[in-house]
Amino acid sequence: MIELMVFWKTDGPLSRFFSGGIRTSRRKEVIPVDLIKSVEVEQLRDDIPDFRPGDTVRVHVKVVEGNRERIQVFEGAVIKRRGSGLNETFTVRRISYGVGVERCFPIHTPRVQKIEVVRKGKVRRAKLYYLRKLAGKAARIKERA
Repeated sequence: MIELMVFWKTDGPLSRFFSGGIRTSRRKEVIPVDLIKSVEVEQLRDDIPDFRPGDTVRVHVKVVEGNRERIQVFEGAVIKRRGSGLNETFTVRRISYGVGVERCFPIHTPRVQKIEVVRKGKVRRAKLYYLRKLAGKAARIKERA
């Protein structure tokens, strides 16, 4: 049996107010889930290393400035991973000139050229939001063997 996802189409959020209170253009569009999954599988990357929250990673990101593009490296501790499939993202935190900077990266985007695991950290949480309140030596993460 084919699993289906149903999407409702309307002319806009206020269409019922301008058409006399009745939604005249509401119709169902049916898209097979297998088709969606097959398109997603093609776009998944397989060159991503295994890393977890607490690990220190070096992310090489392609940055486009006008007509030039260059690779920018962002190194820091992974404080969270969320989502699955194409929607999976991870957040990296570092201290730059005494200010905490966090960047969120989609894992399967072509803009991320490479992810290197610099150091494996030992933590007992999935989300390391407590690091935002800590500074200096208190914000260190133990190394995993």
